Amino acid sequence: MAVLPIQQFPAAVLRRKAEPVVTIDEMLQCLIDDMIQTMYDAPGIGLAAPQVGISLQLFVVDVTSGRDVQALMTFINPEFVTLDGRIQEDEGCLSFPGVYGPTPRATHAVLRGMNRQGELVEVEGAGLLARAFQHEMDHLQGTLFFNRMGPAARDIVMRKFKRAQRQRQ
Repeated sequence: MAVLPIQQFPAAVLRRKAEPVVTIDEMLQCLIDDMIQTMYDAPGIGLAAPQVGISLQLFVVDVTSGRDVQALMTFINPEFVTLDGRIQEDEGCLSFPGVYGPTPRATHAVLRGMNRQGELVEVEGAGLLARAFQHEMDHLQGTLFFNRMGPAARDIVMRKFKRAQRQRQ
């Protein structure tokens, strides 16, 4: 397993709609393993393939950050079945490091897709898991968390990001 470089905003791959996964083969399994390693190393609770420069409809998520081995999930070609409720909480992104902002999300989500074995799964998430599902699904659509914010909040987040970038240089 390898830790992959995480694409940073404004990388073009983060703004494109990801392509469906056609074949679940050994190469895809290696990519999934590398994405899991990268997510835990970052550390993060979710990682979508576009974030590692691969435009595929694939993401991994573990809201326990590895504390519960049963919590790790892989979704291939996922789609929402339902989204319910509304909440606005601070959210961040591994591709937009060090910056958080108020992001509206549904409080409850049901997601359907294939697991890494190619079996169709349907998972219900509430709270942080529902938020993680929506955040990673946005990556598959070429959307970043700040695109969900109002103009004033988005402007503040962009200024913070630019300031953080200058400090890293």
